[in-house]
Parts: sequence; structure tokens; C-alpha cells
Amino acid sequence: MPAIALHTFKRVVLPLGTLLLFMVGLGMLLTRAAAHLWPLTVEDAVNRELAADRTPVLTDVSSVLSGIANTEVIIGVTALAAVILAITLRRWREPVFLSLAVTAQALIFYFTTVAIDRPRPEVQRLDESPPTSSFPSGHTSAAVALYLGLAVLLAGLARHTWLKALCWALILVPLGVALARMYRGMHHPSDVVAAFINGITCVTVMARAVLPSRYLSAGDRSPAQETVTP
Repeated sequence: MPAIALHTFKRVVLPLGTLLLFMVGLGMLLTRAAAHLWPLTVEDAVNRELAADRTPVLTDVSSVLSGIANTEVIIGVTALAAVILAITLRRWREPVFLSLAVTAQALIFYFTTVAIDRPRPEVQRLDESPPTSSFPSGHTSAAVALYLGLAVLLAGLARHTWLKALCWALILVPLGVALARMYRGMHHPSDVVAAFINGITCVTVMARAVLPSRYLSAGDRSPAQETVTP
């Protein structure tokens, strides 16, 4: 048990604690220096330009992209994917990895918003503002953790190179979510950049802590060809 606790501390608690400190520090920098530090000084112009270029079609598309990263959708897709992985693979590592990656980003997001109170962009917002600050984008970090996590798993499970490449196309989903959230006036560009840092880091931490090493290697062997101890 002490060995497991030490492993968990080194591989999970310590890096996630460091990530939280980094996110809070970055949030403090953004809230205090945004008006003086380039390129943060151009953020308001980016938000105003996106708001000025709104069209009915783009607004509808942005609503769909933003909606797929709503909390209930993220929870539902994560749970469904975890169940499918557990049933088809008959082992626990992959579903646990995905669930922990999404949960970790949510915890980092929540505690960051507790410490940081950044106003949302000064443009017309197309969604109701949730009772959290603009920093970071919770929709974006959740989408990164879920769809990047799925990309890691599916690319590792795929047998063919072209299929592995197709799996990585899942990262386009959080990119679309990030653009949609900025388009709808809900976040500054730096909010979504921070969200990518949060999501990517949580996926990386949980992959190193939970997944077999072959998921992290650049080899072409398929996990389906190897035996994994549950």
C-alpha cells in the first residue's frame, strides 16, 4: 500500500498540484496585466471582431459546438465511452484513464475559478454566463480531456496507420469548441489557451499514471496484439 500511495503522489497528486498552482498564477497574471502586456492587449479586439462577424449560420454552428461540451454532455459521453471500453476490452485501465482525465480537468478548472475572478469579454454574449469566471474555459478544457483522451486510446488500439491518423482527428472537436466559445462572447483567447493547457496536462498525467507504456510510445504495434494485465 505505501508503494501505491507513493506512486499516486508522484504520478498524479504532485503534477496536478503543480498544474493548479500554474493555472492560478497564470490567471492572476492575466487579470492584472491584460491591459498592459502584449499580446493580451489585443484580446479585446479579437473578441470584438468575432462578435462583429456573426452570421445566423455561424451562430447556429457555434451553438452546436458549444453545446457538445456542456457539462451533462461531457459526463454522458465519458460514461458511455468508459462502459463501452470496459465491455469490449475487458480490462479497467482504459476506462479509468478516460474517467480520471475528465475528472482531473474539472477539479483543476473548479479550484482555479475559485481563486480567479476574471470578467467575461465586453461583447454581447450569446449564452447565459455561468457563476464562474471567464478563466479558464471549462467547456474547452472538458472537450480537450475527453476527445484527446479518446484519441489517445483509439489511436493506440487501431491496427492500421491510416486509422490511427483518423483517430487523432478527434482533436478537432475541442478546437471547434474553443472557437465557438470565443465567437459566442464567453471567453477571451487566453482563456481557451489556458483550457488547452489544463486538458492536455491532465490527459498526459493520467496516461502516464494509468495506461500501459505502449500507449505512450511511438511504436506501430497494436494493443490488440499484446496481452495486458488488468
